[in-house]
Amino acid sequence: MEKANREQFSKARLLVVGDVMLDRYWFGDTNRISPEAPVPVVQVSKIDERLGGAANVARNVAALDANATILGIVGNDEPGKRVVELLKAGGVDSQLEIDADVPTIVKLRVIARQQQLIRLDFEETPSAKALAHKLERFEKLVGDADVVILSDYGKGALGQVAHMIAQARAQNKMILVDPKGEDYEKYRGATVLTPNRSELLQVVGKWTSEEDLTKKAQDLRKSLDLQALLLTRSEDGMSLYTDAGVSHVKAQAREVFDVSGAGDTVIATLAVALAAKWPLEKAMALANRAGGIVVGKLGTATVTSEELQ
Repeated sequence: MEKANREQFSKARLLVVGDVMLDRYWFGDTNRISPEAPVPVVQVSKIDERLGGAANVARNVAALDANATILGIVGNDEPGKRVVELLKAGGVDSQLEIDADVPTIVKLRVIARQQQLIRLDFEETPSAKALAHKLERFEKLVGDADVVILSDYGKGALGQVAHMIAQARAQNKMILVDPKGEDYEKYRGATVLTPNRSELLQVVGKWTSEEDLTKKAQDLRKSLDLQALLLTRSEDGMSLYTDAGVSHVKAQAREVFDVSGAGDTVIATLAVALAAKWPLEKAMALANRAGGIVVGKLGTATVTSEELQ
């Protein structure tokens, strides 16, 4: 990335809204089976904590030298405070709503000998009060953003997503959505939707050929009034569906170590490039390169503008 591009990126202002979580990793060794049950005993020797979900998207935006603001919900608890600390350390402007009625979403992974043994999830749906406050804050923050990213992990923080899209559209904002679930109607009117293969499959069903996929993707895009649909296809790269047709980029991963959070990096990079007024195809190529770098790292990770050079 040339210096001029990095300067464009540093002026870009992005608002990330969605499910904020804390990813915890407990690393250890195991060399015996528990006498209590047929499970391995892990002697934990190292603990790692990272931002997950929408918070990881915001961290990826900031890692590209752009201005990232995050709006989400955390609990009034230790993991929530940790999320705020990590966001601050990552250079993200934290506009988190604190919900005293529910815990912060935590995904705890226990890893031994380079293998994930178990993942424990702590989560509850946000309270109606916290969601209402969050929507009020969105109305105030959206005006300052060049691009809005809605990062949906299906945990409830984007319960009013259709309302947010309508508000952002009314102010002519570009809206990128990382979707979840089978109901895409709620994302109607977004600028770009970025499903992966399995997510798209849930919505349009199986396809029999590349032509069939293109038809299904374009039909969905038109029915939802989207400018573009970007399909991430792991080892097959990405496909971009617009009024102009379809364009593909090949995957760039040298070594796939961990795909968790790769979608966060892709949508963050795409959004930053679009906020810097890059054309869609050029932005997709950069996002593809970023995705190829991040899958070579363990856990939710980021890509910097230096690495993209």
